[in-house]
Amino acid sequence: MNEHESHQHPHTLDIISRPRRNRRTDSIRKMVRETILSADDLILPLFVKEGKGKREAVPSMPGIFRNSLKDTVAEAMAAFKLGIPAVALFPALANSKKDQYASESMNPKGLLQETVAAIKTKVPGITVITDVAMDPYSSDGHDGLVENGRIDNDKTVKILGEMALSQARAGADIVAPSDMMDGRVGYIRERLDYEGFTDVGILAYSAKYASAFYGPFRDALQSAPKASKNIPGDKKTYQMDPANVREALKEVYLDVEEGADMIMVKPALPYLDIITTIKSNIELPVAAYNVSGEYAMIKAAAQKGWLDENAAMMESLLSIKRAGADMILTYFAKDAAKLLG
Repeated sequence: MNEHESHQHPHTLDIISRPRRNRRTDSIRKMVRETILSADDLILPLFVKEGKGKREAVPSMPGIFRNSLKDTVAEAMAAFKLGIPAVALFPALANSKKDQYASESMNPKGLLQETVAAIKTKVPGITVITDVAMDPYSSDGHDGLVENGRIDNDKTVKILGEMALSQARAGADIVAPSDMMDGRVGYIRERLDYEGFTDVGILAYSAKYASAFYGPFRDALQSAPKASKNIPGDKKTYQMDPANVREALKEVYLDVEEGADMIMVKPALPYLDIITTIKSNIELPVAAYNVSGEYAMIKAAAQKGWLDENAAMMESLLSIKRAGADMILTYFAKDAAKLLG
């Protein structure tokens, strides 16, 4: 028996490194934790509807509602009190307000514009992010202008520019083009700057995939894309192919060059690798959208008793942060912020 062996306890292994020592107690685990999730990382999406009636439940998103303007302001106020720094607004309009050219999106007295103004009056400290896309306002349900059997990219971009300008005039802090049309970030930046809105930021949905996880969102806004001549009832001609990574980087680089202030990956959980790849290649803040389908899956499984809802929620959000997201749009924002304290 050599000297080293003589000092070994007879029942211990001869190993020096024992990583479990850093997991032994809750306080030690907190000390060595590599990724920290906080309410500061969260953005709450809100669906706002017309009228003063009661809020309407979204059947496919338990706990989520289409709220009146007044209730939307109350939701924003509650979120801000929980430490959530921003809300993202999505309008649910009656079909009578929709047309081919998304005209209502530019109405200075429109639902979205009045909601933005009301939130900024009642909760001035919160950041208001507005969606720039035609689908909530379009009779075709597409993010772009449907004309002559195709989606016209360049005509769409000009509509998006006026839409963003209208939102900025209403008081939006950040406009978020989510349409995936080519050149829209540069055009919107140009329109905003020309009209003096140099302080309004652009959160570009740079890597938005043609995903199966958007279904409940379209239920919430009743904005499913319609099929027509030469155009299928999906968004695959402009949203990205889920198989592609290099294409996402190309889209991101273009948006950075065109003046984006932050970029988005959507959805989040099936695209954690995309978040990591983008985060390691650009210097701008990276957002990720924990989309409606991801929310609905956890909610449905929890209702069945198959998952611990809070544990699954927090693990999912932590994984998105760990992948590299600086901010997370999530319908879980309020529940998570309560747990985070």
